[in-house]
Amino acid sequence: VSTQSTGTIGTPPYLVTPQFVGDFSSLAAQTGIVQSGLSGGLVQNSLAGLSNFKTPFQDNLPNRSSTSLPSNASSKTYSYCISGNSNDHAPTQFPVDCAIGPKIPKSAKVVQTLHHGEVVCAVAIGHSWPNRYVYTGGRGCVKVWDISPNTQPSKDPVYSIECLKDNYIRVCKILPDGRSLLVCGEAPTLSIWDLTQGKPRITGEIKSAAPACYAVAISPDNKTCFSCCSDGNIAVWDLHNRELINQFQGHNDGASCTDISTDGTKLWTGGLDNTVRSWDLREPTQKLETYDFSSQIFSLGYCPKDDWVAVGMESNSIELFNVNSTVTERYQLQKHESSVLSLKFSSGGDWFVTTGKDNQMNIWTTPHGYSIYQAVEAGSVLGCDISDDDRYIITGSGDKKATLYEVMY
Repeated sequence: VSTQSTGTIGTPPYLVTPQFVGDFSSLAAQTGIVQSGLSGGLVQNSLAGLSNFKTPFQDNLPNRSSTSLPSNASSKTYSYCISGNSNDHAPTQFPVDCAIGPKIPKSAKVVQTLHHGEVVCAVAIGHSWPNRYVYTGGRGCVKVWDISPNTQPSKDPVYSIECLKDNYIRVCKILPDGRSLLVCGEAPTLSIWDLTQGKPRITGEIKSAAPACYAVAISPDNKTCFSCCSDGNIAVWDLHNRELINQFQGHNDGASCTDISTDGTKLWTGGLDNTVRSWDLREPTQKLETYDFSSQIFSLGYCPKDDWVAVGMESNSIELFNVNSTVTERYQLQKHESSVLSLKFSSGGDWFVTTGKDNQMNIWTTPHGYSIYQAVEAGSVLGCDISDDDRYIITGSGDKKATLYEVMY
């Protein structure tokens, strides 16, 4: 990764978007959808003319049933340390205590499978009062599941809410106070839902100029939403007044992922232009730094402690770098076999989760990337979330279901 204050980057040889359109049951079906620009994908429709356009789900990967693997099942080196400004990769020397401590998981186990019925592109775990709910977003609806410990697991959701008409939902985001849900995706609309009265109730909609929204970050005070738009810009919304208050001229291609620092002063965005950008929200001009990578950015997360940023890429690599200039080492993790589609840090920042097009869900320590746990699901794992108490992980799959994991300490 290289850093610069400003700059542009050349057009990649082909454009890859993390968009998932349709039920990709075969490679032929995938190719047909991409070439014809059928149903759902506004971004696909606008990019279908590109001769080399593809989605990260276009590879004909083998179909595998869900499997849990022991941590570090292979002796193959998967974590590399890169020191200083060199590009020399050396196997990471894991500290003897890197996987020890009350906040570091020992493993995880599947406790429930939620059969959504459509490709699950977005997931969220609500706060634990009074009941704990999981939200799964597919095509045109969000389903709500009760996973409270004292509740008998059910094969059916407790609620189903229609939103974004017949378009795929890319984001289900619980606001920091746990009282509202924000939903958006392959439509120029962001909808806000009240979660305090039983069945979610829509409280407002925001109309965007961009045809699709890939990801959002919410300020810690619940007042501001930053949305990553398919046109590459970052729209800034006043959630109370439901209006656009600013727009950052962002990436040269679609802005695909975002996260915000715990104090709300810095915003991070990743894009299909191979860059990660940081925005200083304390500055009137939103002072910008740009970090260049060798691959398109599909996912990222900002660690709640120690200033680490983790980036998941189309190339199958994960990179962690520190924004503190006194920390010169960075880490590259290479356990995924294909694009890294989602990434989420635990609330304590001691570990993080990644999921991929290769059907994998991985749990890693921060920052060295020691592999704690790996699961292989039956389809591409498109999204993930971690509960606010770091006890549960939820994943959404191209296999039309979500999987709930309990984290074991």
